[in-house]
Amino acid sequence: QATMEGGAEYLANIFGTEKDKVNCPFYFKIGACRHGDKCERRHNKPVISPTIVVSHMWVNPMAAGEGTEIQDRELQDSFNDFYEDVYEELGGFGEIDELNVCENLGDHLIGNVYAKFYHDEDAKAALNKLQGRFYGGVLSIFSLFNFYRRFILYSLF
Repeated sequence: QATMEGGAEYLANIFGTEKDKVNCPFYFKIGACRHGDKCERRHNKPVISPTIVVSHMWVNPMAAGEGTEIQDRELQDSFNDFYEDVYEELGGFGEIDELNVCENLGDHLIGNVYAKFYHDEDAKAALNKLQGRFYGGVLSIFSLFNFYRRFILYSLF
């Protein structure tokens, strides 16, 4: 019995870490994985969560190679318009606790939007209603996210 408890306790302690050879630690921590569908580890998606992630929703002009032609003020204005639009749209499903946009230029993270609602049901309603929607001419992929931590987020000033 002690071995079983020790084994279960060990597995619980390593879940979502680099030591976990079954579950992807990247996906667990940030809702995205640099290996994508080719990842050898499992990407666990929760059934219920207060947080949704929308992959690649913000098209960062800096990543598109337009950064040298765009002034800081224009970039900030463009981002502010995007942020307000997303906040208003998602806020229609419930009160938002935090809304963050990933600035990281990694292919698996760039432009990801993380919205944490105060209630799980609001996140689920947003997910169900918005799945399959386009934003800026691109199909937005929404999913629930089971872990929420601050990232390197988009901010210019």
